[in-house]
Amino acid sequence: MLVMCIDIRVKPEFREQFIKASRENHLGTRSEPGNLRFDVLQTADDADRFMLYEVYRDQAALEAHQKQPHYFKWKAAVEPMMAVPRTRQKLDSLFPEGEKGW
Repeated sequence: MLVMCIDIRVKPEFREQFIKASRENHLGTRSEPGNLRFDVLQTADDADRFMLYEVYRDQAALEAHQKQPHYFKWKAAVEPMMAVPRTRQKLDSLFPEGEKGW
């Protein structure tokens, strides 16, 4: 399993728009066959900071996600909302093992 953690800070005036756009991206991503999880998380003590927690079967599934229309729509919409460029961590999942754990 391939895990992506995306750290995002948005400008306060765009918070609700970011959430709406991210919900649409979440729904589109969850319909992809190679996606096992796509969580949109908001930091408890900073309402303008978010994390996307994404799990894909493999690198090919991630690459397929990054070619989807809903991803391009989300990326174009939220880019100007960000207070700083987003950062990401790419991780390999050790546990749970296999797709059943997800």
